Amino acid sequence: MERRAQAVSFDAFELTGRARTHVRQFATPRFAARPEVADAFLALRAQALLDGIDLLPIASWRPFEAQLRIWNRKFAGAATLRDIHGLPIEHAALSPQELVWAILGWSGLPGATRRHWGTDIDVWDRNALPPGQRTQLLPHEVAPGGVYERLHAWLDLHIEAYGFFRPYRSYRRGMFPELWHLSFASSARVALETFDIDMLADTIRAADGMLGRELVLEMLPEIMACHVRNVD
Repeated sequence: MERRAQAVSFDAFELTGRARTHVRQFATPRFAARPEVADAFLALRAQALLDGIDLLPIASWRPFEAQLRIWNRKFAGAATLRDIHGLPIEHAALSPQELVWAILGWSGLPGATRRHWGTDIDVWDRNALPPGQRTQLLPHEVAPGGVYERLHAWLDLHIEAYGFFRPYRSYRRGMFPELWHLSFASSARVALETFDIDMLADTIRAADGMLGRELVLEMLPEIMACHVRNVD
């Protein structure tokens, strides 16, 4: 599927989730993304519908404040931490550094998550979910025999033609594998090339309510190398 290249640019506020000037909000289905990303996703969704898959976004663009709330709940022990298999981890058993990496296994760092870029969308198949169940975005759903096994076999065949890839297909010491996480390659590449540690550090320094802020600033070079840049 051929697509004409579009000029893509980001400023520091867009890259760190402090502005939404680069994204559009859609109502049906409900999600927010850059225009070129939304066009590609809606085309992918239309193709999926022809094959009996009701492809829907469950997460897309997210502002800094929303990502910070997720971070703080996990850092404080108010939300469940999980290992690479999706099993709960005991919060109290972790050192401060282990806690940071445990959070980063399933959640992006505020200011550094790809959610801020408007290039990434988490997906599920409404037609595959049994009545009364909710999508959890955990490994067992996409494993062989899981509720979304067919969805991801279909995505394997089609996402590249629509410009998407899976940045977290395998574990590379950053995020744990997330087959449901799709990224629009051309735009995300520009975002990653534009993003730098100084703009991230400035953003975190300004986040007075961020739990573990000083520790994160100390760990930032390693976080940038392993969590932000080391994708599939």
